[in-house]
Amino acid sequence: MAEQDRFARAVQMVARGLGRISRERARADEVTPQQAETLQLIADQGRDAYYKGSIAEALVRYSKANGGYYAMEDFARNTATWDDPISTTYRGYTVWELPPNTQGLAALQMLNILENFDLKSMGRGSADFWHVMVEAKKIAFADRARYYADPAFAKVPVAQLLAKDYAKDRAKLVDMAHAAQTDAPGEVAALNRPGTTYFCTADANGMMVSMIQSNYTGFGSGYVVPEVGFGLQDRGGLFSLDEKHPNKLEPGKRPFQTIIPAFLSRDGEALMAFGLMGGDMQPQGHAQIVVNLVDFGMNLQEAGDAIRFHHSGSTEPTGQMMEHGGVLHIEDGLPPAVLDELKRRGHVLATESVGAYGGYQAIRRDVKTGYYAGATEKRKDGCAAGY
Repeated sequence: MAEQDRFARAVQMVARGLGRISRERARADEVTPQQAETLQLIADQGRDAYYKGSIAEALVRYSKANGGYYAMEDFARNTATWDDPISTTYRGYTVWELPPNTQGLAALQMLNILENFDLKSMGRGSADFWHVMVEAKKIAFADRARYYADPAFAKVPVAQLLAKDYAKDRAKLVDMAHAAQTDAPGEVAALNRPGTTYFCTADANGMMVSMIQSNYTGFGSGYVVPEVGFGLQDRGGLFSLDEKHPNKLEPGKRPFQTIIPAFLSRDGEALMAFGLMGGDMQPQGHAQIVVNLVDFGMNLQEAGDAIRFHHSGSTEPTGQMMEHGGVLHIEDGLPPAVLDELKRRGHVLATESVGAYGGYQAIRRDVKTGYYAGATEKRKDGCAAGY
């Protein structure tokens, strides 16, 4: 509980600081006075201001005035959980992610599958490399669609899905000559699946924080509550309406969700806090960052600047099924011969906006010197700063 208490105090300190900044910005007409007042209430009264106090009352009033169904009981009954991270090893490094109900497990499954291939020998300029990366994503996302859900309501076989032997068997599904056109989850025993902001920070003692927040679907629900000055999220849209699915809609249940801050460590030493915004791009991006760092020896900024792929159209935890292999998007810069070979293998290639490849931020610590390096995304707004 000591860690949780420290975290709660840290959140209040952040809210107090944000409240002070917001009041100053409100005077300059940069944010609304209502938003500044909301942050100050949270700073002064803690979580009860939101879940039991005037903020909740304002949200309920707004909901009822607009045909919604919020009730004070909904907010008062809300609880947060303190969850242990999950991890896997990748060529001597340990990668840490949040457990289900998030998709962090998919990044770890991708890495377990990729560990069965000599990516360094393939080289980032080969069709084999990009083919293997995309096929590993498809395989991991098939399990993501089938098994990921709130573990309080469904038995999620995390240990089985993270097993190296399981990954080795799944890796055998990669056909080097052909892109998979359909995806199916693995058979696992003992069973009963953009408006995002990411930041990381670190202190002189080696303590790192990896944090991500999202309203989902661009700007969330599109509803902004005037009294409190902020918009409402709509992450409940990630439930499945299939009554037999572990991610089915149920009262009091957390939906499958995409936001996943991450860490990298080695030999018990914390090395790096990192994240990559962008819905289903997040686990794909995490795996690509780790591969760039570990297999290709890139530095922190290079690992984010390098060409990335985004595969869309996999089967989803909400019920949509993959058809015709989905669509592969790769940033400009690969030789035409490589792209032609990927098409020959059955990949459907298409262009995509630069923001679709995610937004990366990272801090890495040199264990010997204690010095930090920061990196930020070239594809969208961001900064790396030291104090």
